[in-house]
Amino acid sequence: MQELEKMFHIHCAPGDVGRYCILPGDPGRVPAIAALFDDAKQVAYNREFNVWTGTLLGEKVTACSTGIGGPSASIAMEELHKCGADTFIRTGTCGGIDINVQSGDIVVATGAIRYEHTSREYAPIEFPAVADFEIADCLARATRSLGLPLHTGIVQCKDSFYGQHDPEASPVYYELKAKWDSWKRLGVKASEMESAALFVVAAALGCRCGSCFHVVWNQEREAAGLDQKKSENTSNSVKVAVEALKLLIQADRASGR
Repeated sequence: MQELEKMFHIHCAPGDVGRYCILPGDPGRVPAIAALFDDAKQVAYNREFNVWTGTLLGEKVTACSTGIGGPSASIAMEELHKCGADTFIRTGTCGGIDINVQSGDIVVATGAIRYEHTSREYAPIEFPAVADFEIADCLARATRSLGLPLHTGIVQCKDSFYGQHDPEASPVYYELKAKWDSWKRLGVKASEMESAALFVVAAALGCRCGSCFHVVWNQEREAAGLDQKKSENTSNSVKVAVEALKLLIQADRASGR
């Protein structure tokens, strides 16, 4: 592959993206992220990959959507890395598992359960899916500075959205429900679909990755008859990701990284 040839999926080439990338799932969220950058412009849009690049604190940064799930998220990370990116923040939505995690809260993942398959093509199952410590710290600090409710801990990653929300419809319902009970007993904060793959791919590539999530709903609170309001406004998690990226840029400059 020639050095300046565009990547097959994201349609970007070296020079199109910054070393720092924010990764939402929804292509429609990318302009909202880019609006918080300086001098941002769209550099590519192919399939689920909407790519905008601008600056933060004078540093080149990129927002690239990944679609839903680990396979497309890993494609985005691999191709962005080939274009020069080495630091990634995933921002998106999740469903609460821990009874204390409420709609509208922010969850910062410290690690992820590899209940998906993408990561298995990068590392043995014994290898943990762990967030970069400095990125997780910046995400937690950013959440607190914005005055938002924060939860840090393990998240569960799966490949089937409806395996969580309608397990009885699956022929392997018994396994899905038993696993879900295990996640609850282990204090897992929330369920989502990308972090496990991204954390492991980042480790395989020698990159850094962290993730933060807006809690849409908590089915365990609903089952317990606790009050909650469904929340689909992801603007706060976007702000957390951008503010954390600023903190990370400052820390990297101070350390000469």
